[in-house]
Amino acid sequence: MEHEQTIPEQRKGEESAPEPDTSTPRRRTGRTTLLIAGAAVLGVLAGTITGYAVQYHREPTPLPPLAQQDIAVPKPLAVTDATSTRSINANRWHKADEDLVAKLLEAPSAATVAFSGAQSPDAFAADFYANPPAAIGSAIRQNVRRIATVRWSEDHTNFVEIRLLQFQNRDGAQRFQSGVQDYMPTTKHAGNAGSEVPGVPADFGHLWINSEASEKAGYLPVRRGTALVRRGDIVMHITYVNNRGEVDEKVVADLAKRQMERL
Repeated sequence: MEHEQTIPEQRKGEESAPEPDTSTPRRRTGRTTLLIAGAAVLGVLAGTITGYAVQYHREPTPLPPLAQQDIAVPKPLAVTDATSTRSINANRWHKADEDLVAKLLEAPSAATVAFSGAQSPDAFAADFYANPPAAIGSAIRQNVRRIATVRWSEDHTNFVEIRLLQFQNRDGAQRFQSGVQDYMPTTKHAGNAGSEVPGVPADFGHLWINSEASEKAGYLPVRRGTALVRRGDIVMHITYVNNRGEVDEKVVADLAKRQMERL
């Protein structure tokens, strides 16, 4: 009797118990992924090391012979009284290091040359700026490297001055160019916006002819033309003055063109 009474109770308990989950079994994928990634890294590393080891034990492959065995280059010279910086360092000389004075436009045969040669920053500041002491500091900040100047006159009527200013880099040349272009249109200078230099992009050159001649009692009327062109780290500044009050823009433009050709 006891056995017959307890069996139904056990079945009830079994019926009320939750059935086990027989759905898709759970898999631990994280560890397997790490193992595969680690094996891949080790494989790549082992292949790289093997490649270096194989290459290390191989004999070096000789390079093919040059098409031109003997290259004609200047040989550096020993320091003597006849040598210069260029001859000593012949193989390291750059075209931009050539004599800047040699790049100046030559004066016409009938002209009277007042000056031609290198110019120091203080002499340039005294001639070019209204406040030379402040201008010298500006020239130092702009990293002026060399200045070459030529001046000539024609029939005591036309006076030409050409300056080439070379800077340590293009930034200094651009700052100088921008400074001149800022003040030239003012009434104290040209008094107009000027025009482009033929054959030169607008960002690299400009030309001005003064709107009015400068007239003083007892003096001839003076009129000025100015051309400004930048090429690399060199700025060309041309001043053309006529003491009859007449300046032809084409003449100034032609001077600028011929000087640029020399550069």
